[in-house]
Order: sequence, then C-alpha cells, then structure tokens
Amino acid sequence: MIRFAIAAAAALLATASAALQPGPAPANPPDLIRTESGPLAVEHLARLDNPWGMAFLPDGALLITEKPGRLRSYANGRLSAPIAGVPQVFYRSQGGLLDVAIDPDFARNHLVYLYYVEAAPVQPAGAHETQEPRFANSIDLSDTVLRGGAVARGRLEGGALRDVRVIWRQVPKTIGRGHFGGRLVFAPDRSLFITSGERMRFDPAQDMAANLGKVVHINADGSIPASNPFLHTPGARPDIWTLGHRNLLGIAFDAHGNLWEQEMGPMGGDEVNLILPGRNYGWPRVSNGSHYDGRDIPDHKPGDGYEPPKVWWNPVISPAGLMIYSGNMFPQWKGDAFIGGLSSESLVRVHFDGTNASKGDQWPMGHRIREAEQGPDGAIWLLSDGRRGGDGAIWKLTAK
Repeated sequence: MIRFAIAAAAALLATASAALQPGPAPANPPDLIRTESGPLAVEHLARLDNPWGMAFLPDGALLITEKPGRLRSYANGRLSAPIAGVPQVFYRSQGGLLDVAIDPDFARNHLVYLYYVEAAPVQPAGAHETQEPRFANSIDLSDTVLRGGAVARGRLEGGALRDVRVIWRQVPKTIGRGHFGGRLVFAPDRSLFITSGERMRFDPAQDMAANLGKVVHINADGSIPASNPFLHTPGARPDIWTLGHRNLLGIAFDAHGNLWEQEMGPMGGDEVNLILPGRNYGWPRVSNGSHYDGRDIPDHKPGDGYEPPKVWWNPVISPAGLMIYSGNMFPQWKGDAFIGGLSSESLVRVHFDGTNASKGDQWPMGHRIREAEQGPDGAIWLLSDGRRGGDGAIWKLTAK
C-alpha cells in the first residue's frame, strides 16, 4: 500500500522551498541531443544544491539526495522541502549525503536506504593529514576530520524517515580525503550491494581486514549473506564481495542478473567492470592510467591475476552513476548502460552484449552529470551537480 507516500508528498510539497523550484535553466543547457536514432528532447525540471543520488517510489515520485544533507521528493512538477529524519551528515568536499535506494518491498515496508558520510563520534587528538606524491601533493592538509561512509535505513512515513538505524559502515574511518564510493543497488534476491571507495589511500583496496576499495554485499538488515566469498577466510571482513577497486561511483544489475560497476581511474583508466564474486580488480597494483604525478602504474595484462575492465577510457570521462536501460521509450538502447560524465560534462552510453561491453555514444551535456536513472515511462532522468553548488539540476530526456 502506498497511500502514505502520496499523502507525504502532498504535505511536503505544500511547504516546498521556492528557491529550488523550476526556473531558468543553468547556463548553456542543451535543449536537444542529436543521435543516430533521432533527437532527444532535454527538459530542465528543477534546481538543486549538489544533488547526488535519486530513486523512484512506486507511485512515481522521485527521491533525491543533496550532498549537504537534504533528502527531497519531486512529484507533479514540484520539489519538496527537506524530508525530516536524515542522519547527521558530515559534508565536505566529496563527502556528504550520497546515494538513496528503495527497498524492493517498499510498498509493504516503506524502507528507504541512504549512504552518507559520518564523522567519528570521538575525534583523535592532534590528528593531521599528510601529503601524497601520487596525487601531485594536492591533498587538503586543513582537513583533519576522522570520518567514513555509512548506510542507514528508515521508514518513510508522514513526510519523515522514522526508526532510522545504521546497517553498515566503512572500516576503518580515515582522516580527510575523498573516494567514498557510495552507490547502492538491490540484487534480484533482495540483498544489498554497496560500493566502498579506498578513501584515496591506495593500499586498503588490497587489505582484506578493511572494506575500503571493495564491492560489499550484505542483507537488507545488515547481516552477512551465506554466499559471500570470504565469509570463512581468516582475517577477511565477511562483507567483502570483490576487492581491488578505486572510487566506485556506479553499480547496477542487468536483465540477465549480471552485476556491473564503474569507477574512476587515476590520470586515465576509468573503468566499467563485470563484478564476479571473489575477484580482485587490481587497484592500486594495476591500472590503465597513471598517477597524477606522472608515475607509471602497470597496465592490466593477461595472466596478471587481476580481473580486467570490460571498457576503459583514456582520457577520462570521470564516470558517475550507472543505469542499465530496460524501458520502451528507447528500444534501440534496451540493455545498454548510461553513465554520467563529470569532468567530461557528458552522457555516455556503453553497449552490453551478454558479459561483453563496448563503447557507444558520448553526448556533450554542458554540465557535470552526476547520476542517470530510468523513469517509470522509460524517459532518462539525469542529475547535474553544478559548478557552484546551487546550480545543480534535474533533467529529463525524452524521444522527440
């Protein structure tokens, strides 16, 4: 039953923030994308402050996160005021309120899942950041807060999240830096996959005592599935599904049950990976990119013991978000992936053929595309996170 969602949306919309209502689109928006299959109309729907994740409710309303710590809904052309009950978020740089996911049984249990960044309740005395030559010594040394990612779930009722509790945390928390990962996806069996970045620390991606730089697999209540590949490995965290990842910013299942993930490489080497249980994807020991100071990283090569990417980019696209299309509005792209491009300010299509992948289109958008999602009618919805905070936006792409 979803009457509560409609009522909650109505209550929220009555107090919507006028400053974030649909208005003039951000500068230089495309109003048409020309493709080999025909033009796509691009519609600007609403302005937001650093939007990051989105998920559709069964009644067609859209939940959207804003990185500073706000969860909103968008329905009937209106953007709601912030939804109450969101956990306390530590917002700085790449961290804040990140992804949102809806329980597969939402119509019955009303559960919503949030990935967010939290500060440690006790901050170590005298903690300080250190420089990293592999990042060309560009680390923010003023950032000394101990923090990490967390996933919480709560019931969406009466315009608020209730009974919110944490079901998973990044271990260990680290001082400063980014690469939180932060994407959520439910499997066909209703278990939950989480992308956990290596926090710009490199080595934790290969450390089985940490869940940083990993694809993580848990049950919806936070317990550990019996199918996890390292459940009985001494010294390994039982939530690990795969290892050797960098900054994983997209994950999705295709119609055949294959799990796909994309992540940012360093200077070059952005990847799309087919995720297979127990596999090691190589970071930081191998990559098709280089360090920011120009230092070489060995490329993926046959027989090196690491799972290679199915598709990679050099120069980078800075991938963000991953949606595998299953709708009818664009039947020519059914089964293909759509990925947002941040530094490339683009929408990227990747063609999937079973467990193989190849590059498709890359359409200029004039905006940093943070997330892509499929709407109930088969339209493609996008979030752009803006260059100046408040000029983020929701976009809708339809056949013209």
